[in-house]
Amino acid sequence: MNRKPIFDTLRRILGRPLRQGEVARLDGALDISHQDSAPCAPGYDETHDTPRRISPRGIALIKQFEGCAKLRRDGRVEAYPDPGTGGDPWTIGWGATGVGIGPGTVWTRDACDARLEADLERYADDVARALGDARTSQAQFDALVSFHYNTGAIAKATLTRKHRIGDFAGAAREFDRWCYAGGRVMRGLARRRTAEAKLYRSADG
Repeated sequence: MNRKPIFDTLRRILGRPLRQGEVARLDGALDISHQDSAPCAPGYDETHDTPRRISPRGIALIKQFEGCAKLRRDGRVEAYPDPGTGGDPWTIGWGATGVGIGPGTVWTRDACDARLEADLERYADDVARALGDARTSQAQFDALVSFHYNTGAIAKATLTRKHRIGDFAGAAREFDRWCYAGGRVMRGLARRRTAEAKLYRSADG
């Protein structure tokens, strides 16, 4: 079920972006409605065994590690440079980078939340496309979206290949390989990979 037109209509009616809590509540209401009309689990496409969107649990994990920095005294959020280079890529909000984000970029918290929502929809599409018809639980999907949001590597990672062939134990071990920067283990990345692997493993049964 494509929910984007519904969310887009509500944004136009309200005249502002939807807050993350509002998105979660709307998703829950739509899940209940969908269950009443189709014999498939919430979060799944009617003709596809792979979840198509990240759940609130996955969003919470991403927010835990991304943080919404750099918060100013006026309540708005300012872009900050890459800690490794001291410059590009500049980041704002919940880990957003790209065109138009650089020194002096300032967003509202609502704008940060809206960008995260749009980015997670795009990254979830990437993950679903990379997994194809592989059997995937919601927890596994959430962990893989978090991994891809941070690394951008879902299409090339051995982790993905192992998941596709059903080697879930092997795939879970692959998370640890993605905690290096400049040839060194980064503690923040190591903690994130551990949390993602734990979430992924929670669905092994």
